[in-house]
Amino acid sequence: MEEAAKTLKEYQEHIDEALNDKFLRKTLDKFAVEYRVSRDNVFKEVPGADCVQKIADTKDWCSKHLEELYEQFKTEAEKRGVIVHRAKTAKEANEIVVKIANENAVKSVVKAKSMTAEETMLNVKLIQEKFEVVETDLGEWIIQLRDEGPSHMVMPAIHLSRYQVADDFTKVTGDAYNPEDIPQLVKVARVQLRKKFNHADLGISGANFCIAENGTFGIATNEGNGRMVTTIPKTHIAIAGLDKLVPKLEDALNVLTVLPRNATGQRLTANVTWINGAGECEIGKDGKKNLHIIFLDNGRTEIAKDPLFSQIFRCVRCGACANVCPVYRMVGGHKMGHIYIGAIGLILTYFFHGRDKAAILSQNCIGCEACKDICSGGIDLPELIREVRTRCHDEFGTPVKEVLAGKILKDRKRFHTFLKFVRFSQKPMADNEGFIRHLPDILFSRHKFKSLPALAPKAFREMWTDLKYTLESPTMRVALFSGCVQDFVYPEQLEAFIKVMKHHNVQVDFPEEQNCCGLPMFMMNQNDVAKEIAEDNLKAMSAANYDAIITLCASCASHLKHGYHTILGDAANAFIEKTTDFSSFMVDKLGVTSELLNKSGEKVTFHSPCHQCRGLGVVEQPHALIDMAAEYVPCAEEQVCCGFGGSYSSKFPEISSQILANKVRNIKETGASRLVTDCPGCIIQIRGGVHKAGLNVKVSHIAELLAENLKP
Repeated sequence: MEEAAKTLKEYQEHIDEALNDKFLRKTLDKFAVEYRVSRDNVFKEVPGADCVQKIADTKDWCSKHLEELYEQFKTEAEKRGVIVHRAKTAKEANEIVVKIANENAVKSVVKAKSMTAEETMLNVKLIQEKFEVVETDLGEWIIQLRDEGPSHMVMPAIHLSRYQVADDFTKVTGDAYNPEDIPQLVKVARVQLRKKFNHADLGISGANFCIAENGTFGIATNEGNGRMVTTIPKTHIAIAGLDKLVPKLEDALNVLTVLPRNATGQRLTANVTWINGAGECEIGKDGKKNLHIIFLDNGRTEIAKDPLFSQIFRCVRCGACANVCPVYRMVGGHKMGHIYIGAIGLILTYFFHGRDKAAILSQNCIGCEACKDICSGGIDLPELIREVRTRCHDEFGTPVKEVLAGKILKDRKRFHTFLKFVRFSQKPMADNEGFIRHLPDILFSRHKFKSLPALAPKAFREMWTDLKYTLESPTMRVALFSGCVQDFVYPEQLEAFIKVMKHHNVQVDFPEEQNCCGLPMFMMNQNDVAKEIAEDNLKAMSAANYDAIITLCASCASHLKHGYHTILGDAANAFIEKTTDFSSFMVDKLGVTSELLNKSGEKVTFHSPCHQCRGLGVVEQPHALIDMAAEYVPCAEEQVCCGFGGSYSSKFPEISSQILANKVRNIKETGASRLVTDCPGCIIQIRGGVHKAGLNVKVSHIAELLAENLKP
């Protein structure tokens, strides 16, 4: 198994390897698109949000009552002939398995798929102890032949082609196979594994649920191998994390409603095996199965006490956070985790496998919140990943360039002076289209996948004196929170906003003491700087004076509403309550209609910013606005990240470029002449990509579309 990268440079080399794997990219692209369709269809049949909330509530309760549940399960299971063990560490769990195997003269072991056994690296230990170990899940068996770890928690071999599998089977049997004949390959595996089942002395499985009320544990599988592992050998060991304990069967069934739907878009796995005590076994002692279950702690009892990270006990190991992750889609599980993969893997690596392994991995999160949106247990995965980064920074130190960025951003005057210096310095490199040309390779060689914007000749705050106006009887008075990008890069977007507001009889104020929203510092884990910036902005904008505080940046809006509550708590409530994004204000607060707008024949498509559709839950309002002013054309994967992610695109430009390439392709396929969005960061990314690709598509803010189509 590949060792985790110790430096960002080393990690980027690993990423390049994955990005150059054309089969991996094609497979994960296809799966990402088809998965969403399948999942949406099967979730129409159940109250998905209610099920997720039940899982969250149950698991949260369980994390506070682990010891009670364990003792109850142990008592009930032992009544039914099960031998219950508890292991404090992964090493201790492996030693218990070896001890049981030696006591029962075991030579051969068959295993059902178990992420907990992967966590303890059980196979390594068993092989060291000279046991024959065979994985019996088809995907796990294939990657075992290749001496690889799983690339997905549910589909461990998704990264491999049928040609690779055929070659691996040839090495095992000595016979050549046609890689196009999938049924034959499956038959080869079945024949080879059946021999192993029939001669195995020990079966090892995981457990998806451990039910305290009756000492039952359950396993969900799709191939039937789980039942053979748990029934054919006379000795069976189940390994489960303490987090798999639930009070009642009803709780497990609720998880089963969500788990397969979220994992692979199917209603139910092919097999759900319930084991309630040691069953009959003719060759076993006293005619009974020799049945053991090992509960692994490995830090779980400490996690359960953590008021923030105890959320991870809600994880049901469906792998959906990887299914929708734009980064996983580009690089796969071997580069998006250590043992556990995807968003949850970035967090679990920190707790189960060490901060040294998590320090680099945890940086590879783009912050799109797709994982949070789809999580079976409603875990705030982006927030937990950010906190992991914070803790890693506390231990290993914050990068110097991030410290310098914090010193500049927290001082508004210093920050604006710096931007003015950049604006002056860029003049020899700026073109007439608003882009920087002739970028030096030594600094920007990895960033040439898109055209980079130049700072505007004049910032919005420098234009405000000429733009401000006074209405005699306005319907509303609002404050404009400009955000850094629109203030200094795209002031024309704020000009359009002023024009639209004035046309709708809304008085706009622009508090000039406002600073950056602080999101960059928040994401760089400089919490003290982020707090200082937040406090300054609250002082600059007295919420009591306004009907609304409006920002045209979805990222700013999400941070002002959610991040400020995290940073400042209830002190920010009045500010948060008044803060809104542009589209929500126009539709939900102002109640704009088509009466003041002309509907042009322009074909306009839309990119839904991550912080808008998921961070704010705003989806239909932009569509309604576009439809009032133009002909709305849907875009495939409208809500999928564009690859910007603030500083992410500069830290991982190779991944960012590939995510952007997918977005540009989808835009081109719409046939639209224009794309609008509600986030200037997305405009930087998409406009730069469209320009670099030579695509004749105008990219602008939705406010600009409305301003251009106001009735006289």
